[in-house]
Amino acid sequence: MRIDQRQPAQLRPVKVTTEYLLTAEGSALIEVGNTRVLCAASVEESVPPFLRGSGKGWVTAEYSMLPRATSTRTAREVSKGRASGRTMEIQRLIGRSLRSVIDMDALGERSVILDCDVLQADGGTRTAAITGAYIALSTAVRRLVKFGTLKKSPIRDFVAATSVGIVRGTPMLDLCYEEDSSAEVDMNVVMTGSGKFVEVQATAEKTAFDDAQLAALLALARQGVGDLVAIQRQFETH
Repeated sequence: MRIDQRQPAQLRPVKVTTEYLLTAEGSALIEVGNTRVLCAASVEESVPPFLRGSGKGWVTAEYSMLPRATSTRTAREVSKGRASGRTMEIQRLIGRSLRSVIDMDALGERSVILDCDVLQADGGTRTAAITGAYIALSTAVRRLVKFGTLKKSPIRDFVAATSVGIVRGTPMLDLCYEEDSSAEVDMNVVMTGSGKFVEVQATAEKTAFDDAQLAALLALARQGVGDLVAIQRQFETH
């Protein structure tokens, strides 16, 4: 049994509240255990300079963590004058993950920006952000279709993410912070609803791992992402 009494192959409880913000085109508060991330989708009728005149759209993301999302206060990055390397890495990951399931031609020459703000962090903030951002994006897209801005949805598939790792020699799904901080191997996996990989980030934190352990971790991740996609499906109909 784990710290929170879960089995090794068990996700933390997941709760999603859609349309959490009245002011955004799409929004979702996702809670994965004690990790909570607010995801908001904003639609702008413009694209970055490199896409102007192409007829193609763009999907991107910004990520931040509130000062007291963690057990000790973390200074706001705006006070430092720039985003940290970790923040830049995570928001690029979120953007890449969402773009992997979007037909940019069908989106048209407009942008969707996903703001992912961590309200409380207990491990897996980037994976929760990806899973929640998809729901916010899908909500915004359905609204565009409903009001005739888009003829059809540019979303080609679901996308979700989870973490896996080896803790005390045991492969485990969806690590909380305490497990993540002591894991021998740590991995984040992003997959589509059809079961294809978007990104795999794997690191041997303490001990190198072999093919069999990698296969076990990927199998756990596939199961976890499948469960998360099933939750996403509850909030839409393709």
